[in-house]
Amino acid sequence: MMLWGILVLGLTVLMISRFFKKLNYRYPPGPRGLPILGNLFQLDSVKPWHTFAKWKEMYGPIMYLNVAGQPIVILNSKKVAEDLLERRASNYADRHRFIVLEKTTGDSNIAFMRPGERWRKMRRASEHALGLNASSNYYRAQTNESILLVYGILNQPNTWQSQIERASSSTSLSMVYDLPPLHSLNDPAVIFMNSFVECIGRVAMPGNFLVDMLSILEHLPLSLAKWKRDAEANFNKFSSKFEDMFSKVKNEVASGNEQRPSFCVNLAENQNQHKMSDRDCAWLAGALYSAGHETTATTMNWFIFSMIHFPEVQMRAQEELDRVVGRSRLPSFADIKHLPYIRAIVKEVLRWRPAVPVGVPHIPIEDDYYEGYFIPKGTLCIPCAWSINRDSEVYGSDADKFRPERHLNEKGQLKDETDEGHVTYGFGQRICAGRYVANNALFIQIAMVLWTMRLEAIKDSTGVPLKPEIHAENSNGIFVRPPPFEIHTAARSQDADAIIQQARDEVMEEALARPDVS
Repeated sequence: MMLWGILVLGLTVLMISRFFKKLNYRYPPGPRGLPILGNLFQLDSVKPWHTFAKWKEMYGPIMYLNVAGQPIVILNSKKVAEDLLERRASNYADRHRFIVLEKTTGDSNIAFMRPGERWRKMRRASEHALGLNASSNYYRAQTNESILLVYGILNQPNTWQSQIERASSSTSLSMVYDLPPLHSLNDPAVIFMNSFVECIGRVAMPGNFLVDMLSILEHLPLSLAKWKRDAEANFNKFSSKFEDMFSKVKNEVASGNEQRPSFCVNLAENQNQHKMSDRDCAWLAGALYSAGHETTATTMNWFIFSMIHFPEVQMRAQEELDRVVGRSRLPSFADIKHLPYIRAIVKEVLRWRPAVPVGVPHIPIEDDYYEGYFIPKGTLCIPCAWSINRDSEVYGSDADKFRPERHLNEKGQLKDETDEGHVTYGFGQRICAGRYVANNALFIQIAMVLWTMRLEAIKDSTGVPLKPEIHAENSNGIFVRPPPFEIHTAARSQDADAIIQQARDEVMEEALARPDVS
């Protein structure tokens, strides 16, 4: 009883002191909260991006919340987000300390680590292996997996979501660890890695654990904190597997045998240069898998969703593919510069339905002022990608509509090769290091799907298309996907069916010839 009394007293004193300190500053506008508890009960912990978008209309592009003494600033426009997170990046590179996440990962997940020498080393290693110049190293793996994906969807359209899941898992494992194509989601490597993705999505979701808002609870003994016991068990499980997977690649590199390009091969070859431990290399590889797999799989789900709802986009894309590629071969990365509309679709899917609609919080290291508003150090500055990607000042009055043409100029070319056309990959020093690789994976998958087949909604007995509701969405931790729905597919020609069959056979023949495939 004495322990709980001390905890309650300490918490009360902390919140009262923060409450009165707040009165002395001019904060950004925001919804009125309760005394001491602030906006704690106004936050939507399931789909907060919709609440933030609604509040933007009331309070503007920068908004202040107080959750039991923790200041939060929501960034709802591209200008505000870039002003703070890009132009003042050095002050806004810190991360909030998600205690359960930190314990689950041993503070080794690069996306959530606070700045420091370890983080800088991991960041440099990521950029070295995943940057624009290095991204072509993964063309072969991405092409092969795209072929298998298209073959799977064309022949089993009722399993299209599982086909995307398998392809994304297999592509990520191939790029990270140079594993051969996987046949099933029941593969032990997929089961393990996807359990990691699910776990990170859950422990990284703000509001899921009280200790992340009331850090004093971290000091509870293990017997009274189930989250501590779970976090410790998960860390031991994940760390052991990641280190084992990296060790196998490192040993292969040390053997002197010729290696296919992969992220872990690059890490092992440059480990001394990066001055990274085996554990940090192993966790960096695991983090890359989780980010790459989930972003690609989620975005491909939204791509299929958008093609069902906007068949005119599908038709225009197929006209471009037929004109540039022809009908006698599959599209390849050699075509990428000549397929601006396909690339615009990639940009638009990422803009229209961001895989992570609420970004990971950035934390100012020092107090800051923006347009007269005070932003204290330690504030959770959360970029709401959902709102920013719908900023009418940037994307026009039809920003809620799926329209790839917004990324093209009057000549039908991309307006800006260097502009992503969205903020889904983040900002500043925390922008996704794997964005070039992710864009390539989405380009080749989307190009091959649209070259090979027509995507249509299934129809009821009267011939009416059964489309998912346009605003439908399912959230799983920090990621958001469309709900399950059925589609109808048809090869665009007999030749297309035969070409993808032959390409699939060649990929499998190559895979089965590998010495590491039994």
